[in-house]
Amino acid sequence: MAKENENIEGQLEDPIGLKDDSKKSLNPKVFIIGLPLFVVQLIIVYFVTANILLTKQESAPSKTKGENTEAVGNELNDSSDENGQNIELGKNIFSIEDIIVNPTGTNGQRLLLVSMAFDVATEEQLATIGKKEVIIKDMVISTLSSKSMSELSAVGQKDSLKAEISKGLTTLLPKIKINSVYFSKYVIN
Repeated sequence: MAKENENIEGQLEDPIGLKDDSKKSLNPKVFIIGLPLFVVQLIIVYFVTANILLTKQESAPSKTKGENTEAVGNELNDSSDENGQNIELGKNIFSIEDIIVNPTGTNGQRLLLVSMAFDVATEEQLATIGKKEVIIKDMVISTLSSKSMSELSAVGQKDSLKAEISKGLTTLLPKIKINSVYFSKYVIN
């Protein structure tokens, strides 16, 4: 009976059966499960961050010597050609409005709406390029429709797309010197 009294007194002091340990030890499960889980999370964050940063660097345009890949707002800059003559940019501009293409791999589900302009060196070249508008539109449509959505929507790819269109136009019409290509509309739907 004395044992039962001690038992009852023990339950009255600690009714739930919780004992107050003054020493709290670390649970080994924290080290066994938590530490490897933390390391795996760090590795995943590293690879995700590295891949995102690398793709942004790769998609950034690379400038080569003598290549102007950016149009400076609405400013008309004077530059010189290979012969050292000054060329007034923005003086002879030929524009094509509202070209709609289906990018490759979209099965007609996505569209690209583009309006663009070509800055040529002389008024004679402007007249020549105006007479060949249908040929130029066909070349632009062929170039744009051969690109995938990822190529068209990447920010850094617009400059390389301008260079590709300029090169295609120079190949198509070798007597025309293209100073710059401008996009006035570039809408992906």
